[in-house]
Amino acid sequence: MFMSKKKWLMAGLIGLSALTLAACGSNKSSNSGTAKHVSMPETYSGPGKATTSGNNSTLKVAEVNDAPFAGISSPTLASNAEDADVFSPGGGDNLFNVTKNYKIVDGGLANLKLDRKAKTATITLRKDARWSNGTKVTAKDIEYPYEIIGNKKTESQQYSSDYATIKGMAAYHAGKAKTISGITYPDGQKGRSVVIHFTKMSPSMQYLGNSFIWGTVEPYEYYGKTPISKLAESAKVRKNPIFTGPYKLDKIVQGESTSWSPNKYYWGKKPQIKNIAIQVVSSNNIVAAFKSKKYDFVAGGPNATMPSSQYPKLKALKDYSEVGISSLGYNYFGFNVGHMNTKTGLNVMDKNAKMGNKNLRKAMLYAVNIDAVSKKFGNGLSWRANTLIPPTFKNVYDAKAPGFKYNMKKAKSLLNKAGYKKQGKWRTQPNGKKLTIYFGGMSSSAATEAKYQYYIQQWRKAGLNVKMTTGKPMEMNSFYSTLQKPSQNKIDVFLGAWAVSSEPTPTQMYGVDAPYNMGHFATKKNTQLLNSLNNDKAWNSKYRAQQFKKWQEYMNSQAAYGPEMFSLAWSPVNKRVKGYDLRPQNNEFWSNLSLTAANPK
Repeated sequence: MFMSKKKWLMAGLIGLSALTLAACGSNKSSNSGTAKHVSMPETYSGPGKATTSGNNSTLKVAEVNDAPFAGISSPTLASNAEDADVFSPGGGDNLFNVTKNYKIVDGGLANLKLDRKAKTATITLRKDARWSNGTKVTAKDIEYPYEIIGNKKTESQQYSSDYATIKGMAAYHAGKAKTISGITYPDGQKGRSVVIHFTKMSPSMQYLGNSFIWGTVEPYEYYGKTPISKLAESAKVRKNPIFTGPYKLDKIVQGESTSWSPNKYYWGKKPQIKNIAIQVVSSNNIVAAFKSKKYDFVAGGPNATMPSSQYPKLKALKDYSEVGISSLGYNYFGFNVGHMNTKTGLNVMDKNAKMGNKNLRKAMLYAVNIDAVSKKFGNGLSWRANTLIPPTFKNVYDAKAPGFKYNMKKAKSLLNKAGYKKQGKWRTQPNGKKLTIYFGGMSSSAATEAKYQYYIQQWRKAGLNVKMTTGKPMEMNSFYSTLQKPSQNKIDVFLGAWAVSSEPTPTQMYGVDAPYNMGHFATKKNTQLLNSLNNDKAWNSKYRAQQFKKWQEYMNSQAAYGPEMFSLAWSPVNKRVKGYDLRPQNNEFWSNLSLTAANPK
């Protein structure tokens, strides 16, 4: 399985993604959303049989990114999808196997049993569960991620109010308790089982990536006495991590590459390929790299970030086949409307925030012609998004929502009515003061950076004086370190992308206490709607779908976050590769791969 947590990443013409409650189950990626798009197979197996020389060689994988990866191996602490990609042969330390709809089933590292009446979730490890250094995976390793997520001094970005439904978590998160009372060990911390006691049960708990039950383990004993506040910088996370998946890490060149060989302690299917190398390649160099046959495919699976502007050139390569799946995410515009209160851990909207007027935000969304941008650069692989829920979540996605279709006349009218009147070339704030809006976007492909300039041009046509923060696109790590600050005034509007989870509840991105809510949007109505997605009534699928659609409608009405593009996650796959399968039910992605030749053909 691929990484399934909520992650953010570079804003390119291919967005990051969300896994699904109702994912694509067929062997073709489906057309859904605001426009038709290219259809690709979700699997590929090259001609001929796998050979000994092929499997003894090195599988070469490209991580397409325009910045070094951060290098945090811990799934609980990582917040960039690139880290998930470059460490993915280690298995992501995932606990559970899933069906085509990401429903949790028995047979993985652990099994899950939900008891609605008792309000408990019991997680039981398989008997042969071991880390890649040979030590046993224990019950404490299941519990420890909750401590990391909930700790007041943590660097994890995963906490949200959903975790407070675990008994004792709120007290632990507030620093009032040293342990989480609602997580118990029937056979001790070194045993195989954990029971989590909840104040309420949620229908989302049945699916991988839900925001109530964490889906991975962390090696508690291996981390030793390292304080949680220092884990992310520790050598055992960054230089010498251990894993539960099919491969073990042999070498890491910080920010550049990772190298892997089979993990002899892996409980599952024995991996067939003896070596894997994953290397960062810039979006501007990826076509040349594939033309010279340096790589077999791109990392990321359902979150792959290939520049769609390069699709025609890559499609023309004879020794590669294009494989893709409806991307588990989307690109979005975010507006800075507040700050996070560091004492309470809650996002707060500022009454006098520069971007606090929703008509200003809506005007900026209507002023850009995303349909034209996707037509020019998308090549049928990306298209205008209409909500903040991707179409891969078929049961809850609102296909009828109009979104923000280009309408400059409407944009100007909204600005006029809201009091943003022109004084000379530029509009002023309603109070008559000068208005300069700073736009943040990450360094990326030439096509993406051209898109940034188009957006600025359109906003200026509407009379808004918009400039890029720092005067140019920002390096990815700098961009997100700025947005992650509890309070910042350098970026007013930004273009980002989500790689979210296989369960669509967006509390961890847009909740009042979510660190990922980097625009700091927080209203009572939003909290009520988010809570309704997993209340007792939500066990009824029709009610749940209705509430999801109400939330999508509400978020579009507030425009604190605006949908930009949906996309396909895709990759060229070299014809020497067999067993490449992006479908969710392929729980042994890396072990199912094999090679027919010693080098890419």
